[in-house]
Amino acid sequence: MAAVARGVAEFQQATDLVDDAVAQRLGINRTDQRCLGLLFGRGAMGAGQLAVASQVSPGAMTAALDRLERLGYVRRVRSSVDRRSVIVELTSTARQLIEEHYGPIGQAGLAHLDHYSDAELVLLRDFLRKGQELQVEHAARIRSSADSPPSDNNA
Repeated sequence: MAAVARGVAEFQQATDLVDDAVAQRLGINRTDQRCLGLLFGRGAMGAGQLAVASQVSPGAMTAALDRLERLGYVRRVRSSVDRRSVIVELTSTARQLIEEHYGPIGQAGLAHLDHYSDAELVLLRDFLRKGQELQVEHAARIRSSADSPPSDNNA
């Protein structure tokens, strides 16, 4: 179990390295990158929905969208249903850059998965799903504890 736990931590660290490298190449920060990832994976969405999904305040979302729009990665379009709301969508430039950087990783990953049996793939899928739920749960726990300052045990 220790080797698996260590492997998960090392996988997360390697993923962070890739994400940091892509963010640097695109000239964005990790919050902006999270927004692009959500738009790539889920499609266009309202600015408020994107703020909730990326767990940033409305003000921070406006700043992120301003940066991303200035770089040509997103565009804001008035909703045809509610003219007061804004739909955010990726530009073709952003989609191309995301595919360019992450596409080879996805292709190589699929090639690796091809070596597993259906039962092993189900095990992996369930492990990853439960791990993702665990991460989201603990991110919420950590955020909620931000209301209290860290204790200084050295005082």
